Formats: sequence, C-alpha cells, structure tokens
Amino acid sequence: MYLAYLWAKYTLEDKQDPNKREAFQEKLEGYLEASKASPEKLQVWFWDESGFSMRVIRRKSWGKKGRIKKVTGKRSRGKVNVMGGIRYHDKKRRCYFIEKGNSISFYEQIRNFYTELKNEWVNQGNIEIDFDSQGAKIIIVLDNASYHKKKEILEKIEQEMPNIQLYFLPPYSRDFNLAELVWHSAKEYIAHRLFKSVQDLHDLLDRLLNQDELIIKWNRKVKNKGNVIIAS
Repeated sequence: MYLAYLWAKYTLEDKQDPNKREAFQEKLEGYLEASKASPEKLQVWFWDESGFSMRVIRRKSWGKKGRIKKVTGKRSRGKVNVMGGIRYHDKKRRCYFIEKGNSISFYEQIRNFYTELKNEWVNQGNIEIDFDSQGAKIIIVLDNASYHKKKEILEKIEQEMPNIQLYFLPPYSRDFNLAELVWHSAKEYIAHRLFKSVQDLHDLLDRLLNQDELIIKWNRKVKNKGNVIIAS
C-alpha cells in the first residue's frame, strides 16, 4: 500500500563539492557576460570529447498499451570519435574527428582550433602577426581528463598559443559544460538510424556538428545521471 517499485535515479551530487561548484559558476557567469558584451576581447568555448557508435539505439517503439515490446538491438562494429568546442556568444561549433582521445590528439586539435581562430581574425581585416598580442582572450572550459592536464602539453599550449586559457570544471560537474548538450542532441538525432558504414556516420556527424544541420534547444538543462548526461 505504501511502497512502489521504481527505477532508481542515479546522481553524482554526493561526490560534488558545493562550494567549488558555486565559486566556479559565479566566475563562469562573469566570463559569459563579458564574452557576450565584447566578443572581440573575450571568447568562452566549451570543449569536450565524445564517441558515436554504429550500434542502433532504439529508445522507443510502437506496441500494444500495457505491454513492453522486446526489441533485438542491431549491433554493428564501428565508432566515430569527436573532439571539439562550442563558442558561447554565437553558438559556433568546431569539431574534429580523432582516432582516440589522448594528450597527442588533444594538443593537435587545440592547435588546429587556434589556427582557425587566427584565420577568422585575419578574415575580419586584422594582421595575422598581431593575433597573439591583440586577439581575443580565449577561455576553454573543459573537464579534468588526465590528458588535458599533462604537464608538457600544458606548457606547449602556454608557449605556442598565448591567447588560450584552460578553465577546468570542478570534479563531477559535467553539467556545466555546454558541449554535453551538443553531444546529447546529436545522439538523439541519430537514434534509431542504421548506418551502412563508419564513413556514413562520419559524414552525417560532420554535417550535424560542423555545418549547422543540428538544431539544438539551448534552453534545455544538462544533468548528471550516474555515468551519463541527459538533457531535459
């Protein structure tokens, strides 16, 4: 009479430090406001990595009321790994396809990213050699993956890309990372789809993530649920 057997809701709140989260959020909100007001002086990018599998994900199916239909999942080998960022003030996305996430691929894509921002600066009528000294300060919000914090990589970024400042999330706080909403929206889009090859999946992701074909509802909230991220 008094109990119900329901799915448990996983949360990471017990592992989070409320004080660190509050301090981080307050500082981040200041950066975001400044970037919207003067994007030529400050840009905030949210950076992350994700993997997209060829395995068909069936989240819902038609069936008779009151009965749960059992569906055999179509499993295909193959996966596409993506690394990249989204700019806060105009929601511009730039994603790169990688073999796997490690310190080498992280440095290489940050370097590519920096070059593209420099080209954007030049296309606005500025002189390339002035970018390091006069270009916008670039804050990259990212998680605490060990390869993001490798000492030699951090030193190379500081020396070669002086405009960039890495701003690490508090532990267990992926919900602050706007890139998670991009991944979640892309995975929702490709759910129920069957791909003939890894290249087909790659091409679709390129259109979704880099050619603005993915429509994202930016007012959705990202939440931590165990080891996954959901948006509501």
